[in-house]
Amino acid sequence: MPHHDPKILSRLARIQGQVGGVARMIEDDRYCIDILTQIQAVKSALRKVEEELLKSHSAHCVAHAIASGDAKDARRKFEELVELFGKIAR
Repeated sequence: MPHHDPKILSRLARIQGQVGGVARMIEDDRYCIDILTQIQAVKSALRKVEEELLKSHSAHCVAHAIASGDAKDARRKFEELVELFGKIAR
């Protein structure tokens, strides 16, 4: 799945709309729990996009590096993933 996958772009457009909705809720002094609930929905939607991109990266970039026989490139791709997961875990 390429990075310019229409499904991912569509999800990001929906997330963009959700973020705008959160801003409007804050401007309208909506109940904090309602705002926090919407923020959780945005975070969940972003996690789904992240998962799709990670699957794509694993299926294409990492798999290609392994199939190419370039051990240095494959190791670098894995190190990038390990570093990313380290940042996510913080």
